Amino acid sequence: MKIDPCGSEWGIRPVLVTVAGWDVPSYSFFMLLAVMVGLLLFWRETRRQEAVSERTFHVLLGALFGGVLGSKLPMIILYWREMLAEFPGLTMLISSRSIVGGLVGGAVGVFLMKKWMGIIGRRGNLFVPGIAAGVAIGRLGCFLRGCCYGTPTHLPWGVDFGDGILRHPTQIYEAIFMVLVLAVGLVAVRRFPEPTGLVFKMFMITYFNFRFLIEFIRDEKVVWSGFTLFQVVSVAMVAFYAVDVMILLNKDNRIRDAG
Repeated sequence: MKIDPCGSEWGIRPVLVTVAGWDVPSYSFFMLLAVMVGLLLFWRETRRQEAVSERTFHVLLGALFGGVLGSKLPMIILYWREMLAEFPGLTMLISSRSIVGGLVGGAVGVFLMKKWMGIIGRRGNLFVPGIAAGVAIGRLGCFLRGCCYGTPTHLPWGVDFGDGILRHPTQIYEAIFMVLVLAVGLVAVRRFPEPTGLVFKMFMITYFNFRFLIEFIRDEKVVWSGFTLFQVVSVAMVAFYAVDVMILLNKDNRIRDAG
């Protein structure tokens, strides 16, 4: 039996607690916590690097709006038939979201906001700790809810998310990976405080390489030549940011040589 991609009635613990007769969904709780922690770390880095300004706030708004919209797009592409079948219900549309889409949408949102407001300078490094921590926390919600699960496995840590099949807990794999990235990222943003955005670019390359690989053990729809939509997007993002890093490093080298 196939698990609902939204995990509405599956999972390890879909309801975290019940307070005064009200169920607190695990997924919603951890997603809200992820946003709060992410914003807190962003604010902390912004103050530490003395980058608090109206323009930084505008960049954050671009990231938030772009991230929200982008997180919906891949799920609409993958599950539009299911969403149409549910209409006029909107539960699946509202609850479904993608980290890959959120990251891409957030980056596009920042780019468009900077163009619109005429903002010069790179502030990507400020986002790295918050994104890494947010993804790690959010994946705990995915794990408890029973979405974003892996393919069947015979490994001793396989998890039954509700269909009687032991599966890779890919949510936990990603959470652990992002904790490691967070630790490295915190060190990196302190060693490279200059507003080059290099740490953010390396973060994006690292995450999308990881995401491409973990997709091989995730239960996702194949869209092209044996690859999932998230793998196709991951390859494109790695290529884009790899070229961007090379351009940035070459530019820095020319500036140093000229000096």
